[in-house]
Amino acid sequence: MNYLLDTHTLLWWLDESSMLSIQATAIISNTQNIIFVSAISAWEISIKKSLGKLEAPDNRHLQKSIT
Repeated sequence: MNYLLDTHTLLWWLDESSMLSIQATAIISNTQNIIFVSAISAWEISIKKSLGKLEAPDNRHLQKSIT
């Protein structure tokens, strides 16, 4: 199945936050699913980082997904 993550969901997943439900984590982690992230999320993260409202998320999950 295809899923589009919003910015909060992406950040919670990258941070392994308890804000993300077990079900959502399972869906995102399931390699049978195709996960999409909007370019707007990158823009939103960049803006929040530049304003000092967000620390850089750990990107180990993204690195695994890309390789």
